[in-house]
Amino acid sequence: MKKYLDYIWPVVGIGAVVFSCWLLYKEFRGNSVADVWAAITAIPPMNLGLAFLATVLAYWALAGYDRIALRHLDRADGISWGYITLCSFTTYALSHNIGASVFSGGMVRYRAYSAKGLSASEIAVLVAFCSFTFAFGMIVLSGIVFTFEPDLVNRLLDVPEVLARLLGIGCLAFVALYMIGSALNLRPLTIRSFHLEYPRLPIAMRQLVVAPFEIAAAAAIIYFALPDAGNPGYFVILGIFIAVFSAALLSQAPGGVGVMEIMFIKALPDIPKIEVLAAIIVFRLFYLLIPLALSAVVVLLFERSQLARKLADKDGAPT
Repeated sequence: MKKYLDYIWPVVGIGAVVFSCWLLYKEFRGNSVADVWAAITAIPPMNLGLAFLATVLAYWALAGYDRIALRHLDRADGISWGYITLCSFTTYALSHNIGASVFSGGMVRYRAYSAKGLSASEIAVLVAFCSFTFAFGMIVLSGIVFTFEPDLVNRLLDVPEVLARLLGIGCLAFVALYMIGSALNLRPLTIRSFHLEYPRLPIAMRQLVVAPFEIAAAAAIIYFALPDAGNPGYFVILGIFIAVFSAALLSQAPGGVGVMEIMFIKALPDIPKIEVLAAIIVFRLFYLLIPLALSAVVVLLFERSQLARKLADKDGAPT
């Protein structure tokens, strides 16, 4: 049975991509590539610069996930911030494009951190901790958005505002309980030989700041790339981004291809579709494609250095 289950999520992802692309074809079959290019080039250079800055800040915050996890494991000493940042950048550049972030990101982190002496079990905890930190950031921002702006949900779903507000309050209650549990220094969860330490309060405080900041910076890329006319404001774009990004992750579509475009177009009816598409293309270029190309170079250089080290050790070994 497990053999068949392994194929379910890839099939779901492919299906989501195909269906979303078909919807996009219906939306834009009257437009040409030249129309899309004209919409992209119409974005003011200042806005593109701000979108690029937001990308840099987002990836800087993503590196904070790894730093926080290493502090949680008490393994931050001896690993430079530059090394952690490069590892994190490569991890997320690959996982954002490939999908299945736990596995694709886990492989990169295993190669990088095992070279620094971390055990397989420590790296597994690090990967899980980084994934939770991201989820925690989504919960924090969802709680704020749904509690104080519940009408934003209606841009994508026909849900009563009271239900959206209750969901937001539930998210904020979870955040409060998590922080209280951290302050109380609860005992670790033990499952046989596996120990899951509850994060210390300074660690949890860092999660509370860094994770929402990363998501907010990523949403800002789209906000700056959208035109002023019809733009509902950053807070609305942030709320839409949270919902759309969550749906893209659940769809398992690599990079959320098609899913993100069609949902943003639906959520922003006051902005011409071609301009919404142009903003999403800028997001994909800055947040996905350029980092992917750079990460490929980082991986090649890292593997080259590891191979050179092994060859040097072999040559220096006594015969």
